[in-house]
Amino acid sequence: MKKYWFIFKTEIMTNLQYITNIGVSFIGNFIMLFILFNLWNYLYDDPTSLINGYNKAQMIWYVIVTEYLWMLVGGRRLVRKISSEVKSGGVTYKLNKPYSFTLYCITEHLGSIFLKAMIYIILFLGVGFIFVGHFPSLNIINILIIIATLFMATLISTLILTALGLLAFFIEDSGPLYWVYSKIILILGTIFPIEYFPVFLQKILKFTPVYVVSYGPAKLFVDFSYSNAIKIVIAQVIYLLVAYLICTFIYRKGVKRINVNGG
Repeated sequence: MKKYWFIFKTEIMTNLQYITNIGVSFIGNFIMLFILFNLWNYLYDDPTSLINGYNKAQMIWYVIVTEYLWMLVGGRRLVRKISSEVKSGGVTYKLNKPYSFTLYCITEHLGSIFLKAMIYIILFLGVGFIFVGHFPSLNIINILIIIATLFMATLISTLILTALGLLAFFIEDSGPLYWVYSKIILILGTIFPIEYFPVFLQKILKFTPVYVVSYGPAKLFVDFSYSNAIKIVIAQVIYLLVAYLICTFIYRKGVKRINVNGG
């Protein structure tokens, strides 16, 4: 574990040198938030009215949390980096290193987004407070549970994206797969909550990554309940284990292809 902790700290120190970039990148994110806020302002003529169980304040906070998770992970960069390592053969130089390539990619990425997570959460909460005027009513236990689900959502996203990048062992370009995955998460869980879709689709979405990486933490933030929290945490733990096993499986199969081909 010490070697992965070192990788994590090294990435944090590296990103400290470019901390101003994080603040600058938020400008583009703010534009997206502003567009979404105006969309919900238009739909909610009466702030107290309910649309599919959400009032205006809840929808804005929902968008805040889901956009925070979406913009934090930086999926395109991670998939492209891993895919490039595989296609260029750079992965072969890491095969004899005293660490797992999969865990190396995951730890490095988490280290690279750690500072962004700390800064973004302040900026996003600040923007939300400006537009809504108040925070959701949460106690300290609620907040700790939500933080745990946010962390697990980020970790699950990283694992899924790592798996997509590792598929470059078998296909020429992982980019199209990331494009499809990102649009599913963006449309079916980030911009709109699950409750906005037909009942039959809602049941399906609760078994997809949308439920654990986007909808779940945001739902708890805007409408916390312990019953929902238990369901979401259990689903996240299951996804965490399955996603890690898939990453490991893809990597082992991919490495065998390299060895067979004499790479």
